[in-house]
Amino acid sequence: MRAVNPLMRYLLRTPLAGGLRKQFMVLSFKGRKTGREFVVPVSAHHIDGDLYALIGSVWKVNFRGGATASVLYEGSSRAMRGELIEDRALTADLFHRCAVAYGVKRAQRMMGLQFRDARVPTLAEFAEAIEVNKLAAIRFTPS
Repeated sequence: MRAVNPLMRYLLRTPLAGGLRKQFMVLSFKGRKTGREFVVPVSAHHIDGDLYALIGSVWKVNFRGGATASVLYEGSSRAMRGELIEDRALTADLFHRCAVAYGVKRAQRMMGLQFRDARVPTLAEFAEAIEVNKLAAIRFTPS
């Protein structure tokens, strides 16, 4: 990731990214305790008309209770409010619905997950993965 992230941050700012501009976004935000600047490329997921980041990264806590971020998506940057979804059942549902909509192979690629048995995990299996792997969902809305 250390080699890929800088490349993705650069590429998504250019027309060279092509279709990747709809699949990925770059989040720029400050750490809530340290004030450290984060610039992170992540997969972009549309669920029920909202934009989500479905992640397993420790920086997710910066969006607990809501925080502003600059979101570069589809070639344009805009200020948005990101909010960590604290409800584990809702988070599992979002992961499950997203995976079902993508299908097995695309879900694994877009969500950065590996599925056993070449099938989409059940809702119960996603609920367990949320707990064990500390997966999270962050909803982004216009600020």
